[in-house]
Amino acid sequence: MKHSPEGLVRGKVQIASLPTVFARINEAIEDPECSFTEIGGIIGGDPALSARLLKLANSSFYGFPSRIETITHAITVIGMSQLRDLALATTIVSQFKGLPESTVNMESFWYHSICVGLAARIIAIYHREPNAERYYVLGMLHDLGHLVMFLNMPDEMRKIFERCKENRSLVYQGEREALGFDHGDVGGALLRAWDLPARLEEPVACHHKPSAAARYSMEAAIVHLADIISHALEIGHSAEDCVAPLDTRAWETIAIPVSQLSSIVNQIDRQLPDAVQMFMPGK
Repeated sequence: MKHSPEGLVRGKVQIASLPTVFARINEAIEDPECSFTEIGGIIGGDPALSARLLKLANSSFYGFPSRIETITHAITVIGMSQLRDLALATTIVSQFKGLPESTVNMESFWYHSICVGLAARIIAIYHREPNAERYYVLGMLHDLGHLVMFLNMPDEMRKIFERCKENRSLVYQGEREALGFDHGDVGGALLRAWDLPARLEEPVACHHKPSAAARYSMEAAIVHLADIISHALEIGHSAEDCVAPLDTRAWETIAIPVSQLSSIVNQIDRQLPDAVQMFMPGK
């Protein structure tokens, strides 16, 4: 059977749509007449989401000197677009609850995704990129295509994994050889199905081929580097047993001094426990 990224997203195991509250937040933020108080009220209508966002706003992730008590206060200090991206990041985990452990180790998967998000955000801040939170959400989203593939073509994925393990080759390359596309392409198709913007879709689709990104080359390059750092640190696991080579053009695009990499790793180590508690309570 011939597969396609779009066909897998529409496969027999349907991926849940994003929660209604996220659509309402997005719509309100795009409305210039909508106030901080109104947006805070929409988020406040989902107590679990409100609690997660306030916990994140008060974590070492931001390090604000005084405690943030309300969503409206969080919006004023973090920003509306940034809070929207964080709301998306905090809802993604719930969309894939209930996957059997025999299919994928979800705890390890999310550890890896959280680490990539942290690394991407830290690199973006160093690079003085606007709205660094979008890089965090890109890290949370970047490997979702793997989950879609595990759900809708488990036997084929096991064969690809086994072949790559035997050959000590990269899984995304094995996917391309067997299918003509990789999990990044499937992730991009999922984000399009969710009606998420191209600023998220293209970097996810291109995180293993950042040079192919047409409009969002910096985002794709940063997620590409963050993914490699996470694999090198062996934090969590997302199918790959080998560390992928760094795309030369992506490295040139980011132009980060090698001397800064140790600082990035130190910040990941410091912030990871808070981030894991945020997205995986009890871990």
